[in-house]
Amino acid sequence: MTEILRVENLRVEFETNAGQVKALNGVSFSQEEGQIYCVVGESGAGKSTLALAIMGLLPHSATLVEGSVSFDGVDLMRAGSDYMRSIRGKEITMVFQDAQTALNPVQTVGTQLEEVILNHTNLSTRQANRMAQDVLRDLGLPDPRRILGEYPFNLSGGMCQRVMIGIALVLQPRLLIADEATSGLDVTLQAEILDRLKRLCRDLNSAVLLITHDMGIVAHMANRVGVMYAGSLAETADVIPLFKEPRHPYTWSLIQSLPRLDDVGRRLQPLRGSPPDMVNLPEECAFLPRCHKALSQCRVNPSPPLEEVGENHWAACFNPMTE
Repeated sequence: MTEILRVENLRVEFETNAGQVKALNGVSFSQEEGQIYCVVGESGAGKSTLALAIMGLLPHSATLVEGSVSFDGVDLMRAGSDYMRSIRGKEITMVFQDAQTALNPVQTVGTQLEEVILNHTNLSTRQANRMAQDVLRDLGLPDPRRILGEYPFNLSGGMCQRVMIGIALVLQPRLLIADEATSGLDVTLQAEILDRLKRLCRDLNSAVLLITHDMGIVAHMANRVGVMYAGSLAETADVIPLFKEPRHPYTWSLIQSLPRLDDVGRRLQPLRGSPPDMVNLPEECAFLPRCHKALSQCRVNPSPPLEEVGENHWAACFNPMTE
């Protein structure tokens, strides 16, 4: 497969009244065409910051300390605003977590959907309108012509989410970033949207970077998984080895906290403690206070880098879980 996205040593900080929040701390991974790469982790792990950095949508309070994001061989961090505008919405698109907030409340759905088409194609307004109706119809929305004339506040949360996905999919992007795209939706609608994303990968060979905290979605969707903790990748592997043989204690703890239908009598093992203060990150492993496998080496050395612990399987741990 052809590599489409490469993130190398990405470090991002936010200026706050409490100090510098170290949101991303040396994140590195790559993604191939037609691949669904899931980024999973607790709230505050840096997942959404990673998505915004790739899209070039970091707020003014954010600082890119170092690192690069290469899309199809072009470093987006240094490509310039004109280039980003030319590919954002066409080659790279994003579905935000809260569609009702992300959509413009004073513009109709049709205006917002057609704007993407008209900005990146030579189609007429009538053709763009027809194309917008087609994508909403494909997403299961009834009477798409009427919906194009509605404002976002007149639609339900699920309908707004599908409109947002329609905006992201209408030009058949090469890379779609979905940040908790199905959060808060009922399970039936969630399944429909996830299946739509799978078809995008299968039919168009597009890549999907799926950000979630739901390990069930990861198991259903992912080809490859990156587990984030405190702004860093704790583990990355193909989906089956990750669930079958998690090597980082954090990944193992996440999986142990999930209920299982094949082991009804097993007691759930909740992950105790809280994530670290991102303003005052420790020099040693950030997971140390919550880790049940910590060694003396973990307490005196800097945070470990990602190291290969199996075939195409990497973990940032001095004492990884045994196979």
